[in-house]
Amino acid sequence: MRLAIAAGDYRLVVAPERGGSILSFRWRGEPVMREAQGPGILDVGCFLMVPFANRIAGGRFDWNGRAMAIPPNFGGEDAQNPIHGYGWLSGWDVLQSGADWLELGHERHGGEWPWPYRAAVEYLLDGQGLTARLSLTNTGEEPMPAGLGFHPYFPRTDATRYVGLHRGEWRGEGNPLPVTLDQRERAIDWWESRPVSTRVVDTVYAGREGPLEVMWPERAMALTITPSANLSRTAVYAPQGSNWFCVEPVSHLTDALNGRDPGSPMPSLAPGETLSAEMRLSVRPL
Repeated sequence: MRLAIAAGDYRLVVAPERGGSILSFRWRGEPVMREAQGPGILDVGCFLMVPFANRIAGGRFDWNGRAMAIPPNFGGEDAQNPIHGYGWLSGWDVLQSGADWLELGHERHGGEWPWPYRAAVEYLLDGQGLTARLSLTNTGEEPMPAGLGFHPYFPRTDATRYVGLHRGEWRGEGNPLPVTLDQRERAIDWWESRPVSTRVVDTVYAGREGPLEVMWPERAMALTITPSANLSRTAVYAPQGSNWFCVEPVSHLTDALNGRDPGSPMPSLAPGETLSAEMRLSVRPL
């Protein structure tokens, strides 16, 4: 199933059965996100990360005095660590829809992730852009670790620029897990206005200030990404030689469950409590 909505210059195509993911997001006919390239979840334009973002080292962590062991959930991408949660690998139900909006839902009742939860996403288009709202509700009887994130892929050429002001850049030392933090006194543009292709990056940035921007000079267009305040970290994946890159607003550091970021532990969601976050995308001519 594919669902299409539109408003003004914007058109969005979503696949509920493929993780509630975005297959296409266009402005005036131009792709803003990478167009879906195949049938797999890693081929989409944007997927959802719930109930945690990025990796948990070895799937092992302590939670409220219990030693937890969560098996890898996507061996083709990472055979050692659970990654990106479970929403992206699940079918989502269509709860409501209209000409310029839709709401999808996804539930999990235990299993490898022992805490039951309910998630929902709303996609709303208007004349100025797209708002994506993601929520997670603890439907169990115990507090659960909780995290949210968006994983969009953007088209990239040698001229594409990305600007995101952050105070810190985590370094993995060749490891997808963060190891050391390069912390600055003020938020800076870590690319120093150079094109995305000048750096090879797979990391998380901390202490975001303001929105994020992607610019395509050759297409005379720019995108502003405005995450909600609780998505204060940004994962960026810019592999060498690719025609796409990822800018991912997330609520917590990779492997936060193991205390890698002492100043910002993994959020805990009480029974019946809901965590919500959103991402606003708006395109303008350059």
